Amino acid sequence: MESIKCIGCGAELQSDDEKQPGYIPASGLEKEDPICKRCYRLKHYNEVMDVDVDSGDFMTMLNALYETDGLIVKVVDVFDFNGSIIPSFNRIVGDKKVVAVINKIDLLPKSVNRSRLVHRAKLMLSEAGIKAVDTVVVSAMKNEGIDKLIERLSKLSEGKDIYVVGTTNVGKSTLINRLIENTSGDKEVITTSRFPGTTLDLIDIPLDGNAFIYDTPGVMLNSQMAHYVSSDSLKHITPTKEIKSKGFQLDSGQSLFIGNLARIDHNYGERNSFNVFAHHALTIHRTKTDNADEFYSKHYNTLLAPPEIGTPYLTESYESHEFDIEEDSDIEISGLSFIRVGGGSIVEVRVPEGVEVTLRPTIFKGDQ
Repeated sequence: MESIKCIGCGAELQSDDEKQPGYIPASGLEKEDPICKRCYRLKHYNEVMDVDVDSGDFMTMLNALYETDGLIVKVVDVFDFNGSIIPSFNRIVGDKKVVAVINKIDLLPKSVNRSRLVHRAKLMLSEAGIKAVDTVVVSAMKNEGIDKLIERLSKLSEGKDIYVVGTTNVGKSTLINRLIENTSGDKEVITTSRFPGTTLDLIDIPLDGNAFIYDTPGVMLNSQMAHYVSSDSLKHITPTKEIKSKGFQLDSGQSLFIGNLARIDHNYGERNSFNVFAHHALTIHRTKTDNADEFYSKHYNTLLAPPEIGTPYLTESYESHEFDIEEDSDIEISGLSFIRVGGGSIVEVRVPEGVEVTLRPTIFKGDQ
């Protein structure tokens, strides 16, 4: 019997094991365009079902791209630049053309300097050895920049297949759905959600002629904050609308908690501005550094929640990153926050062990 794939996630449909990818009740196979139970629950109830998929299997699928001939679309999450980089990306794509798409621009204030943003994205990709032939800024959710992207892809693909690649939760499936809608009128072809790992196999959607656009599995990176909270708590750290900054003035010897998942200590320097860009549900709390450990141990799942966490990471399983900030800069905590800090301070950032923290020249203006 010929196998049927779920149009939502790409998994091969089967009715034998509910814990395996592609499960669908036998009666559902008789429906037109059937989707698996997992995608059905995601689409209609925004619930995620656990399935047994090894992250190594994801990389095996992506490695198959090396043998293909097509255009690669590398999706970058504007809220998580460094968490958007796939290890061994060059080995996966070979010498194919790469178009970088900076997605979710709607999350940032309109005053953000987009030229700086694009420059930062190009620099980040270059540092990872990735040279993009073009960089386009879009909001797949708001349909911003999509027509320009379609125009560029049409020219650069030269009639070849297009492969959309990215880490989990960068908005790949939403982007593809928008591309399909803007070119054919079909809506919500692929299952989308805020949950990491929605796409489980290659999904192919016909384009003009004999070409296809492929949604590839999102690569899961342990450096992303999403892996340190439950699926139910993702809604508290993953923003879906424009982020409003919260400003604080910190003296040396003061600390800021960003929810219960990050702590910033102002260790040296004059009184300085700290502007936090994060999900509006997160509590930002200022305290004295000398009292910070005690305060966290007492309040990590009360005053500092949401989200609720099973481990008090910032006292039991953490690592620290120290930055000597000489000019106005952004501290990026992967998948959680940007913090704009004025020059002239030494700052220490404490996060759950494994989460990536980086420093970059600011993309924000002075009075955010």
